[in-house]
Amino acid sequence: MQPAAELPENLLSVTSASRTWAGVNVIAAEFVCAGRVMYQVPHQEEARLGMIYEEVGTHRSEPRLNRDAACPVDYKPRQINYVPAGMTIWGFSEDARHVKDVRLGFDVAALSERCHLSHTGGLAQTPLLRFSDERIMTLMKLLADAVPDPDPSVQLYGDALVTALAVRFLGRTDPRGAKAGSKLSPLQLRDALSFLEAHMPQRVELAALAKLAGLSPSHYNRAFKASTGLAPYQWQLQARIQRAQALMLDSAGSLEDIAEATGFADAVHFGRTFRRLTGATPSAWRKDRLS
Repeated sequence: MQPAAELPENLLSVTSASRTWAGVNVIAAEFVCAGRVMYQVPHQEEARLGMIYEEVGTHRSEPRLNRDAACPVDYKPRQINYVPAGMTIWGFSEDARHVKDVRLGFDVAALSERCHLSHTGGLAQTPLLRFSDERIMTLMKLLADAVPDPDPSVQLYGDALVTALAVRFLGRTDPRGAKAGSKLSPLQLRDALSFLEAHMPQRVELAALAKLAGLSPSHYNRAFKASTGLAPYQWQLQARIQRAQALMLDSAGSLEDIAEATGFADAVHFGRTFRRLTGATPSAWRKDRLS
């Protein structure tokens, strides 16, 4: 995470990390405070959807569209705030000590088109403060947790989360999508698996896979899972583990070399993921099969 350069009074530190999924910039930030804080949220050129998901202090944080006017909406735990592009929003607290939030910055029209959603022109100009939606809350927290994960398969995972969130927040899907519960055709599935294999272990965007099939990303994600039993990111991750297993049996490469060849950050990241998916460490798995 990167520290902020200049801080308002009583805001001791701000650290943040960001990732881009499906054209949406996702920022996970952590604030340490000591008293009354007034903080202007950046990135006015984009629409912003934000959620505070962890907070310590005697007074809860408050979103303000005017720094000198209190928020007219009562406090809600894990409150969500939406602010259109070009509109300023402030974060205020009399005595917050530690705050974690996640913010999404996006172009409403571009995201709607990317996800094959209906027109949302009214929403683009209407701020929504302190609203609740359990599904959106869950998706935003999952995105915040995924931001620091370096694994290539997280690209497909984050794309799917953003797409699901866009469908939930921005509106109805249009007729270009597949019917609920439908699967990819055999040709669509072959194209998808060939594409994933050819680009392993690189990051692959969900939109690129959906384009091959002529479907919206949200419907494609469901159709792929209906066809394979796995979401695209899960299939890609398992395929990388299978390739790593083959390398461990067919070569004398070190775990560090195998981790690099299959897109893991290092041997520790590889070992942790391998054990989670197989129930054994790479060393134990290799020894058991070569002994």
